[in-house]
Amino acid sequence: MGLLDGKVAIVTGAGRGIGREEALLLAAEGAKVIVNDVGRSLAGAADDEHPAEEVVALIKKNGGEAAVNDDDISSWDGAAHVVEQAIDTFGALDILVNNAGIVRDKMSFNTDESDWDDVIRVHLKGHFAPIRHAAAYWRNRAKAGEEVTGRIINTSSEAGLYGNPTQANYGAAKAGIAALTWILARELERYGVTVNAIAPRARTRMTEGIFAEAAAPPEGTFDAWDPKNVANLVGFLAAPEAADINGQIFVVFGASIWAMSAFVPVGHVSRDFAWTPRELLEAKGELFRGIDSAIGPFEII
Repeated sequence: MGLLDGKVAIVTGAGRGIGREEALLLAAEGAKVIVNDVGRSLAGAADDEHPAEEVVALIKKNGGEAAVNDDDISSWDGAAHVVEQAIDTFGALDILVNNAGIVRDKMSFNTDESDWDDVIRVHLKGHFAPIRHAAAYWRNRAKAGEEVTGRIINTSSEAGLYGNPTQANYGAAKAGIAALTWILARELERYGVTVNAIAPRARTRMTEGIFAEAAAPPEGTFDAWDPKNVANLVGFLAAPEAADINGQIFVVFGASIWAMSAFVPVGHVSRDFAWTPRELLEAKGELFRGIDSAIGPFEII
């Protein structure tokens, strides 16, 4: 018996890396999986072999059920089609894991318009578009009196939570995904749908060129950078028993998982009449009492 027996899942960007392991984990727990991937390199070039086909073949070899989808989920029609394919192929949709992404890292003054537009489109619109169509499906089912246990699991990043130089486009998209998660958690809970997000640190095509320590460790030692560690958290959030977890963001690295809070006040000044700019300058020490008013270095957990 798996945690997800009888469930139907979509995983976007599931041909490689974290998405691949998420698809394999969900299938191992009993879910039928639509493996979505456009089959392109990080730079956007088409691959000779479609990576989603290998993932589907592996799921079937292990006794599971899966199907390939190569739609561009950052397009409205492509996002609608992947949701329709899940329903038409397996009769339902229960879990949506939004993972697909690209990078175009540059300092802000070197960023081209296409660098900005492509990253925002793939990450932010590529999250919202599938969610929009899945949410409409779940809402209609709930209004028809059916029991819904929908799960949306988004992929943010520590770059979006803390701000990383050279990633204005990527970080802005990932911060937007965090806000999107909070908003949708409030909107969809009445229909039986939870919306959470992960900020994963794992070995992928994106991180291999950034973190030297992401290289595979010696055989027999725990691999903190293995994307399977991230997949386990996704399986937990996808489970019916996780219905009480909603609107949360988790940083995950290796066997460490942090539940993150939303923005909270760190300083405060108040009175019953308006401040002038000069008065605010004079009250600056009170507003930032005990904290630094300048942004600190980028330090992940």
